[in-house]
Amino acid sequence: MRILLARHGETPWNAEGRYQGQRDIPLSTVGETQARALGEKLRDVPITRAVASPLVRARRTAELALGEERIGLLSLDTELQEIGHGDWEGLLASEIRERDPARLKAWRDDPGSVVMPGEGGESLRMVADRAWPAFARATEGLGDDDLLLVVAHDAVNRVLLCRILGLPMARLWSFRQAPTTINLLEGPSVDDLEVVRLNDCAHHTLFFGEAVHRAL
Repeated sequence: MRILLARHGETPWNAEGRYQGQRDIPLSTVGETQARALGEKLRDVPITRAVASPLVRARRTAELALGEERIGLLSLDTELQEIGHGDWEGLLASEIRERDPARLKAWRDDPGSVVMPGEGGESLRMVADRAWPAFARATEGLGDDDLLLVVAHDAVNRVLLCRILGLPMARLWSFRQAPTTINLLEGPSVDDLEVVRLNDCAHHTLFFGEAVHRAL
């Protein structure tokens, strides 16, 4: 099977460096353009099935990536939602640095050790424990020549890719996930996938042009 694991397009909060987590923030004009560019890239790609997070930034990205003729392929799975940032949601990194500096430092240095503060706050392990089964469900029944499109979020993609690559959560920041990036995965089963392409965003960004995002 082949899987295209994508991230949603840019939102206004991404551009501001504001932590959004499970807040339902829509795509910005830039994000819509990125998603349409992804759709153009995938226009002639034979997609068999598509699954997305129900958060509007991921759902809309999936819809634009598929185009009107293929939108009926799309289903939504709540277990693919972004990590719950709890009390951090809506805050800039600079604001978190003032209010919760130790946790923010741990999030950068050892992200697997962190549980996000407040109601709805999650750890990366909690995200992995819900997202991997959802990812596996989405692959059920796919044949060797089938292609699945999954549109999710930064932290979700990272924990899935860490598992596929055999990386510990401490290595979460060792690769990037740009807006509407594509990760191409191939293998005979969900437990035997190889990463063929990682963080491919050439459909909207020059080779050396990708900006480092300022918040997850």
